[in-house]
Amino acid sequence: MVRLRLLVAYDGGEFRGFAPNPGVRTVAGVLADALERRLGYPVQLTCAGRTDAGVHARGQVVSLDVADEDASTERLDSLRSGLNRMCGPDVAVLAATPAPADFDARFSALARSYRYTIWNAPEPDVFRRAYAWHVPEPLDTAAMGDAANLLVGEHDFASFCSRSEQVIDGEVRVAPTVRRVLRAGWSRPSAALLLFDVEANSFCRQMVRSIVGTLVEVGRGRRPAGDISRVLEARDRAAAGGVAPPHGLCLESVAYL
Repeated sequence: MVRLRLLVAYDGGEFRGFAPNPGVRTVAGVLADALERRLGYPVQLTCAGRTDAGVHARGQVVSLDVADEDASTERLDSLRSGLNRMCGPDVAVLAATPAPADFDARFSALARSYRYTIWNAPEPDVFRRAYAWHVPEPLDTAAMGDAANLLVGEHDFASFCSRSEQVIDGEVRVAPTVRRVLRAGWSRPSAALLLFDVEANSFCRQMVRSIVGTLVEVGRGRRPAGDISRVLEARDRAAAGGVAPPHGLCLESVAYL
């Protein structure tokens, strides 16, 4: 068997997230079905980031194993083309390349980068409605930038994460929420377009959207920028703001050695 690395983009609007979920349409489900039909045998997929329902990706990375005869350059080019025909218009396999035998899309990743898009104007942009959160009132982006700076570094992000559990040595425990944020900041390419870019070693569930929801509260003047430090220290989801809508979020890239 040969380990493969796929670079995948998708419009998450019609998916119930990436992870397989019987009975509903997911990115993994569509990919796995197309791969099995193309290869003639089932495959196990591992992704770099399990995006939630409605979240998009430009640079999702997926690893899987295929038979040796399916890993030649010619066969991989044919596989990529075939997958793009079979997966439909909202999923694109941008690259399919051999990877080291120990490569794991999730555990080999050093960092993930996400972008959240806000359309910040009184009138909505109908052509961005599926990819940007419309926030009509003016936002104090300087205060939002100051607040974002307080997120950089290693912190317990429990206040920004949806509680989840995992089984360790047969015992159910709350999943850890300590993460290392490498960069976080806002930019405004145009008067109405507001972008939040954040990179971290990994993210817990709903972390980026909870951060964005809280930073928008700062921008609206409902809490001071420095309140982010208090929210982090609280380790309590109730201390943070609401969760921003999923359609504004996109997994941009994943970094590896």
